[in-house]
Amino acid sequence: MDTFKEMQTRGHEQVVFCYEPSCGYFGIIAIHDTTLGPALGGTRVWPYESTEAALDDALRLSRGMTYKSAVAGLNLGGGKAVIVADPKRADRESLFRAHGRFVESLGGRYITAEDVGTSPQDMEFVKRETKHVAGLLNLSGDPSPVTGYGVYVGIKASAKQKWGKDSLAGKTVAVQGAGKVAYYLMSHLHAEGARLIVTDIDEAKVAACVEEFGATAVAPDAIYDQDADIFAPCALGGILNDDTIARLKAPVIAGGANNQLQESRHGRELEAKGFLYAPDYVINGGGVINVYGELQGWTMDRGKRKAQEIYDTLLRVFSIAERDGIPSFEAADRLAEERIKSVAALKDMWVAGDR
Repeated sequence: MDTFKEMQTRGHEQVVFCYEPSCGYFGIIAIHDTTLGPALGGTRVWPYESTEAALDDALRLSRGMTYKSAVAGLNLGGGKAVIVADPKRADRESLFRAHGRFVESLGGRYITAEDVGTSPQDMEFVKRETKHVAGLLNLSGDPSPVTGYGVYVGIKASAKQKWGKDSLAGKTVAVQGAGKVAYYLMSHLHAEGARLIVTDIDEAKVAACVEEFGATAVAPDAIYDQDADIFAPCALGGILNDDTIARLKAPVIAGGANNQLQESRHGRELEAKGFLYAPDYVINGGGVINVYGELQGWTMDRGKRKAQEIYDTLLRVFSIAERDGIPSFEAADRLAEERIKSVAALKDMWVAGDR
């Protein structure tokens, strides 16, 4: 992989390769775009097979954070850090304090947080070396309630677009996953009178949803074949692919999982087949809203009020898709890019105090 060529192609501003021999720390910090504000993105720990694989992940995920923050209306850019290590590594303090020093060296251009393979306790170690960290213990806390609520209002917006009204009473929602975000989502859906179908590889979590929400449990692979109104993927990514799209019966796809499209062409295929797809990084934006709220000192209630805006944002995405004759995932990108370009244009205007 030609690093500079990849940066140019994907629009990245900066990539930092980091090494601290005392603790065997190998890290990459990628900053995609800081037009709207400092680059926010979590730190992922994973035993990558190669430097190229780690770099590709950092570049892809940091770009995604730029779009997620932009479309959520936050004053943040996109960044991501990856650490090449075993996520179950026991001696974590030295690793994350080393990481914190490299984050600090960027002078606030990058703000980190937890991600796959990390925890709030790891971020506490980072905080000993830098203030540019979020997702700390006893501050923003678990983002799942805000994320789940954002997915819920996004599903209501999708229903409004598809059927002309946003009531979910009597609608059947097939939820893939029974983790924290899915749990909070189902609590809202159940309260509104939706019928729930649920699956997860963790049978205990499924059983809890059956008992609490009256959900119908199905086998993990059977979730795609259900006669539902809405399919809500809230677990793994890449689940909208050649095999599953051919099986889906629910006309609306709206859920909290990241990277739901296995490839971009699958988003175009959904559009061609008449499915209404709520782009994942729009509908699951409650997570980044929760972290931004921590940075701004917001209460949980204020964070939920901000997540409520996902409803109107999705309706704008669907409107752009209709206006321009493009799939919804491309419309979401267009909305994010329009905001970034409009703010960038303001910086061309000189004001007193500029150097």
